[in-house]
Amino acid sequence: MTISDAPLGVVGIVDAVTHRLRARILSGEIAAGTALTEAKVSASFSVARPSAKAAIEQLVASGLLVRTAHRSARVIAIDADMVRDVYRTRTRLESAALRELAVSRAVPDAATAANAEILAMPPGPDPATVDPDLRFHTALIDGIRSARTSRMYGSVLDEVRLCMAQVQGRRLIAADVIGGQHAAILSAVSAGDGARAADLLAEHLGSAEERLIEALGERDYSVSSA
Repeated sequence: MTISDAPLGVVGIVDAVTHRLRARILSGEIAAGTALTEAKVSASFSVARPSAKAAIEQLVASGLLVRTAHRSARVIAIDADMVRDVYRTRTRLESAALRELAVSRAVPDAATAANAEILAMPPGPDPATVDPDLRFHTALIDGIRSARTSRMYGSVLDEVRLCMAQVQGRRLIAADVIGGQHAAILSAVSAGDGARAADLLAEHLGSAEERLIEALGERDYSVSSA
């Protein structure tokens, strides 16, 4: 796909390339370990090499690419330690948000709406739950109305999506279970019980963390046994 230099300006070009690359990485289209050179990105998107370089650096800064000394940037490959750190960072940020929301018993409308989508799905595991699930959790963070916290959380969610993209065949939690856990969290916030909301969240995210780690182990085993 070509991105024209003419109508966008330099910043617009860099953002457009960054967005396209990010989407391909998070979808798994660009696999873990793939090298992304300035020349390759420049040719793929028909942009100047400085624009390609700037886009790559943005993705290095966001944690989706890693660059070692004297080597090209590569798509980061997840491991169990990364999954644990990502999910525990999520838990810290979301727990703090829930405690803050519970003080005023403020249940974000966007969280309720996202969970309603999940509850309307068939009860079993379904990849379609991923998007409303992440929107539910994002709504909790956005509910405290801190632009900086929302930006921080956005970078963490990029890594969550990367974990999901790289662990194909991951064990998904059933839609009815996710919806029920979300509803219990919102009920605790509505009741002003921030501690219980945080405990329920830790249990909810902890389960997802372990499922991803189990699936990652299965993927590594299948690779080593091939």
